[in-house]
Order: sequence, then structure tokens, then C-alpha cells
Amino acid sequence: MWVGGRKVPPTARIAEFPETAAEQAHWWERHILEVLHGLPLDAPEGAVPRPECDPRRSSLAERERAKAAELTAAGHRVTASGIKQRRQRYQREGLIGLADGWSAKQMPVFGKVDAAVVEAIGETAESRTIGFIAWRAKEILASREDAANVEVPSRATLYRLYNKLAAGNHATGSARTRRSVNARPPGPFGEVPASAPGELMQIDSTPLDVLVRLDDGIAEKVELTAMVDIATRSITAAVLRPTTKAADASALLARSVTPEAMRPGWSEALLMSRSVLPHRRLLTVDERLEHAAARPVIVPETIVCDQGKVFISNNFRASCRYLGINLQPAHKATPTDKGTIEKTLGSVATLFAQFVAGYTGSTTDRRGRKLEDGPLWSLPELQNLLDEWIIAIWQTRPHDGLRDPEAPKRAFSPIEKYATLVETCGYVQVPLNGEDYVELLPERWQAINTYGIRIKHRTYDASELGPLRRQHSGVAAKKGLWEIHHDPYGISRIWVRDRRGDRWITVFWKHLRRVGVPFGELAWDHACEQVPGGTEEQIADAAAALLRRAHDGPAPQKGPAAKRSRRVAARTRVTTPDRLVPDPPAAEAAPEEEAGTELAKVIPLGLFDPLANPWRRS
Repeated sequence: MWVGGRKVPPTARIAEFPETAAEQAHWWERHILEVLHGLPLDAPEGAVPRPECDPRRSSLAERERAKAAELTAAGHRVTASGIKQRRQRYQREGLIGLADGWSAKQMPVFGKVDAAVVEAIGETAESRTIGFIAWRAKEILASREDAANVEVPSRATLYRLYNKLAAGNHATGSARTRRSVNARPPGPFGEVPASAPGELMQIDSTPLDVLVRLDDGIAEKVELTAMVDIATRSITAAVLRPTTKAADASALLARSVTPEAMRPGWSEALLMSRSVLPHRRLLTVDERLEHAAARPVIVPETIVCDQGKVFISNNFRASCRYLGINLQPAHKATPTDKGTIEKTLGSVATLFAQFVAGYTGSTTDRRGRKLEDGPLWSLPELQNLLDEWIIAIWQTRPHDGLRDPEAPKRAFSPIEKYATLVETCGYVQVPLNGEDYVELLPERWQAINTYGIRIKHRTYDASELGPLRRQHSGVAAKKGLWEIHHDPYGISRIWVRDRRGDRWITVFWKHLRRVGVPFGELAWDHACEQVPGGTEEQIADAAAALLRRAHDGPAPQKGPAAKRSRRVAARTRVTTPDRLVPDPPAAEAAPEEEAGTELAKVIPLGLFDPLANPWRRS
């Protein structure tokens, strides 16, 4: 920077000098200022310059000779030319011109250590001790021909060098933290701005650090899948599952665009009519909001997700296309592309999970002993607590990312920000019915054979499939196969799209009446492992017996196989679909026997009496 043709000296650089050199520079500044202006820097108000230093009575050269004589008499040997040189350096460089130049010389970042040594230490960036890394660096140097003449510094020097290289890199800490640090973008941090609800949303899954009590006493952690709106920081939907499926990600979309109904036990203060939202005006647009809870209803325009197979699956992509949503996958191994949802999920662990019974912490060394023996919530109960917490606490908590630019000290809560933006951006409702839910389920393409449709050794059949058996679907791109939607959490039925009649045909599992217990593909796959090469009936019986054992609580079993069976049964029961599955047509309410089939007469057997005479005729 130049002022009047002269460069402003970098006075703040005096902090780079040692303390003694800085004190000496300040001491010289006091005398140089007296030479220049007649008064020292700390002169009191109203002070008069001394005659030998008064600029009005003497020239600059005379003042320099007078100052030299003064300092020499005080024991500081200096000549007039020395005073002149210091005065010129002060006018040119400021305060640092009076400091000892040698003391400000900066050594290279890594001192006199050869660059090959620095490179060798950099190649050993692992979660090991410093002693191992120093030893490994010496081994690397000894194995290189171009480093034969490199002088290996002492152990103490290697330790100091490593401390400089590892600064801010967590080289000896957690590998997870090191990967996160390396994944940071090289440029400045930033995010795409969003000025309307739903303009930009992010979705992600993470393990929730809470143990839940599944059926048969199994204690296991679950996964949290959530979606957050960037403009309002609202958590529009959150789902807890033992394992996240594509159907769960699609269910988030349905929950985000559907009002949250009040549930038994919730306080009336959570009603939307009691919140800051313009409930009366919104009610004229969407009648479903009459008894809804104070959770924003947001229709996504763009969703950012990671490269997880759940979010880039054909089912989730099709769900986004169905709702007119632009899906934007993030770069691989780049969590900073969706930093808001990453931070939000971390906040859920901090603000919610650690207050829940069964909190495990992020690692095993942060949990207590025998945590699974304590009081734990079931998965439906924990889901209900999470939904209530989102409405009661998260939506009403001031968020640091929602500050008013004109009043930075004011931080809005997500519900307040949504109420503000909905006034200017408007409200759009997206009514969903049972058929919409079927559209959001995973799809597959198969032929309809004479016996029906077979999926993983399960046969599905219905009378309505008669005209479609062994027929071409009309979809040439799929070689005449038929579009089938299925629920991975409920294998009791599938849905076939009848393009000729523009409808969905509900097709039940052939052995549904034989089993009578709903379960998902997880239990079915496990039963197949238990009955290798078995028939469909045997596998169905094995899967049903697995669930009966979990529900009835038989004698304790031992061994890893029994523990695996109990876990599969428990994870299956908590994910059994309920109200989200659309009601089948009246004609297919249950797989009844074919018309005209006469049932055999049932003859009951008598009770066995051990005390009766077996030779006596009745």
C-alpha cells in the first residue's frame, strides 16, 4: 500500500523478532522520533522540545550529532552516521528497521534436514507411534539408491521434524479422522445458496448410537435416514431401520410431502395451529393440515445424496422422477458436498441420542458395561420419540445458520424460517394415496408363467393373471417382461402393472395361508440358508417356525446359529409394513380357494384317555 508515494511500513511484523530485539527496536524508536520531531514517543501533553532537538532551531544533521553525543555520554557508543542510518531505516521500514536483522532471519520450514528425509516420513503416515515412523523412515532411506548419501538426523531431530509434518493432520490419531481431514476441499468452504423451501435438500444415512430392544430381547443398533431442507434447516423426515433399504429412502420422500399427524400422548402444543405457521391460510389450501403437527410440509426440487447404493438405486431414482425431483449425487468420498446433512446427523447424536436410554457413544470404548441389559426402547417407541423431538425441539431451536443478514445477532429457528419463506414462496400440496406408495417400491421385470410369478423361490399367483400368462407385456425394451413392484419388508404380496387396463394387480404369495405370519426377504434368505436345496413349502415352514420361536420364547438356544436366527427374526418383525401398504381390491382381500372347489369333511378325533380300558368296546 502506498500513501503519498511512500510505502506504509509493516509495523506488525515486529512480532516475528525475539523479545529482546523487539524491546531494543522500541528503545531506538523513542530516540529516532525525537531526532525527527523534537519529542519522544512517550512525551507528555504540552511538553516542549529541548533546544538541541528542536526542529525550529537546528538542522537534521545537528540533531543527529546531538543525539549521538547524548547516547555516548550515557554509555551507548554510537556515531552521528549510525544515528543517520537508523533514522533512514526507520523512515523506510518502520519499527522493524530498528531491530536486529539477523534475529529475524527465518530458517527453512524443516530446517537443514534433507528433503529426502521429509519425503520418507511423509510415506509412513499411519496410525502408529512416532518411534515406529522414525524407524520406518530410516528403512525407506536405506532402501533407496538415490538416498545413499543422505545424512539421517538424530532421533530428537526426527521427532521435531515429525511434529511439524503431523501438525493438523492427525497422523498418529484415528484413521477415520485422517480420512475426513484429507477429504476436505482445497479451496474455500462454501455451499449453494437456497432461498425457498425445497429448492435444495440433502439426504443421508448414518448409524444411530443407540441400542434398541428388538423382538425376543435382541439389543441392536439401528440406522437413521434423514432429509434436511437447506433454506430452513428443517428435518422434513427421519426413519429408523435396522438396515436402510431403497424403500426407506423412497418413504422419506412420501413423509416429506405429507403432513405429520398428531399421535396419542403428544402435547397439544405441538399442533400446527399452535405454532408460528400461518395455519389458517394453509388450511384453505390443504385440508390435511387441520389436525397436523407443526412439521413443515416441503416438496423437494433438488436432492443431494452420496454414492450409497440405497440412494443411487433405480427405485429411488424412479421415485424422484415420479415426484419431479432432480437428484444430484455427490462426488465419491466427498462428504463436504453435503455438509449440512452431515452436520445435522451429528447434531441429532449430540442433542437427541445421548439423552436416550441405551446410548452407546460413537465407539465401543465410550459405552458402559452390559448396556444391553438395561432399559431399552423398542424401535417403534424410539421412532415416535424421534418424531416428537424433531417437532418439539429441533424445529423450535434457534439455528446459527439461519441468522438475519440485517440483524446478525438474531438467529431464527427452522419453523420460524419456514413460516417466513412460505409467505413469499407459497405452499404446494402433493397428495399421495396407496397407488403412489406402490410406485415408490422397488421394481423388477419378470415373465408371468403358467404357475404365476416366482421371486427367490416364492411363487405368487392370482386369478387376475389369467389373461396375462405367457403373454408379451408390450415393453420391447424389457423383452416383453412385466413390471413388478415388491416390498423388501413384506413378501406376502407383490404388485403387477397391467398396462392394458392401466391398473395395479395385487398378487399374493401362494403359501401365505400356510404361514400366516408376515416377514421380509431377510427372514426368507436366512431360511433358505437353513434348508439348502429344500422345496418352497419347506422354506416357508422354516421361516414361519423361525418367527414363531422368536415370538413364543422357547427354551434358550446356544451357539452362533441360534443367535443369528433370533436377530434375523427380530429385525424382520420391526420392519413389517403396516398402514403404508395400500388395501388390496375387494376381490383379492385374501387368497381364497378357487370357486367350485369342495372342501373335504373334517372328522374330529376323540381325546385319549390313559385310564380307560383299551379292550373295552364302546
